[in-house]
Amino acid sequence: MSDLTDVTIAAARDGLTRGDFSSEELTAAHISALEAARDLNAFVTETSDIALARARASDDRRARGDAAGPLEGIPLAIKDLFCTEDVLTTASSHILDGYVPAYESTVTHNLRTAGAVMLGKTNMDEFAMGSANITSYYGPVKNPWSLDDGKDRVPGGSSGGSAAAVAAHIALGAAGSDTGGSIRQPASFCGIVGMKPTYGRCSRWGMVAFASSLDQAGPLTKSVRDAAIMLQGMAGYDPKDSTSSDQPVPDFEAALTGDIKGMKIGIPAEYRIDGMSAEIEGLWSRGMEMLQDAGAQPVDISLPHTKYALPTYYIVAPAEASSNLARYDGVRYGLRVDGESLEDMYEATRGKGFGQEVRRRIMIGTYVLSAGYYDAYYVKAQKLRTLISQDFKKAFQEVDALLTPTTPSAAFAIGERMDDPVQMYINDIFTVPASMAGVPAISVPAGLSAEGLPLGLHLITRAYDEKTLFCVADVLEGAVGFEAKPPYLEGV
Repeated sequence: MSDLTDVTIAAARDGLTRGDFSSEELTAAHISALEAARDLNAFVTETSDIALARARASDDRRARGDAAGPLEGIPLAIKDLFCTEDVLTTASSHILDGYVPAYESTVTHNLRTAGAVMLGKTNMDEFAMGSANITSYYGPVKNPWSLDDGKDRVPGGSSGGSAAAVAAHIALGAAGSDTGGSIRQPASFCGIVGMKPTYGRCSRWGMVAFASSLDQAGPLTKSVRDAAIMLQGMAGYDPKDSTSSDQPVPDFEAALTGDIKGMKIGIPAEYRIDGMSAEIEGLWSRGMEMLQDAGAQPVDISLPHTKYALPTYYIVAPAEASSNLARYDGVRYGLRVDGESLEDMYEATRGKGFGQEVRRRIMIGTYVLSAGYYDAYYVKAQKLRTLISQDFKKAFQEVDALLTPTTPSAAFAIGERMDDPVQMYINDIFTVPASMAGVPAISVPAGLSAEGLPLGLHLITRAYDEKTLFCVADVLEGAVGFEAKPPYLEGV
């Protein structure tokens, strides 16, 4: 494995600035790593030619003395639900076969403007619906972390391809999206950092929509510092997105002061769920002890409506999905399966184009929005969502951040839990509440399970307080000192 693929974004930035290597050399090393790791199935589309061209352009800008962007010359992976001009974009669904956008999403445009180099489009759960990256039309992604039992592990989802690419050192960082935990949960499973910003911090324009009131772009990286650097390049107000926030974007990296003395860290009682393993409980306790040793004060708090977050999410998200996915009908773009009538064509196209999990969520969403059930389910869910959000606002009057586990378990084997959708949904039990409230959250690798698989700890702060989030996460990361690497890297 080339040393150039082992560095962080921060180290690569410094090396490029010093002239230790060029962006073309850095990018070529990652392209070689991508080609050697195709068995992980982390990418839907490779864009090596585009990557090398952009790397050379970055080197030319440096040679001219042009001001370097925050991600100048850095090779990144992009989740396949961000529209990329003249590059196939499928959201890992058969129904978007052959769709090549004529425009660029705001997030990928911002990254490109910041100097980033796109290595390709990463595999994902179809339309971001899943927690294991097994619902993709292009097949499951394999987690670079494995055991000696011969079973491939899931990387988590829906941003599993992005997480696997970073964990396997194929990309220095990756853009993902988080609806109910789709950045943070795969980050935990793959032993990397995954960060969901405040809803509205990053534009949703040009993202293939799942649930519009929840979807939010964010970074997956090797370190907290890298996440701060990458978010700097992604965030910003966008007039094309009515939900985009015009809050100023602070210097996130400058927030990594290492000083959390006097901060109050909330420990929500409701996250101690029935059946929680002693291993997860112990990890959580050790994480709080580390923050306490750094000068923070633990505070027991309550988020009383947390127990309703998961069922509320699985009413709101499918309802929005059923509306958003109505546009895929075989008429305008993507797959078309002909029929004897227009109605037959609609049915045949959607029946063949959508996978089982997507069809399930569309049906749930259509049901809860239907006459006679709208008030009983959807309206009630929205009221509960308001109460969940109010719980967080009340908690942040007492504390600066919350600490919880990221997931209830380590990565499980591909093929397990597939026959029980509810068990699959429970993977997001710790991440969904922050998504429902629209507040920022981050997963930091914090240890290994008894089997030897990564486990993460999860921090949450108030809306638009990513600076505090990064500061606390950086201290936690330093105290943990997680240096384990996936066994996959040993054989590459």
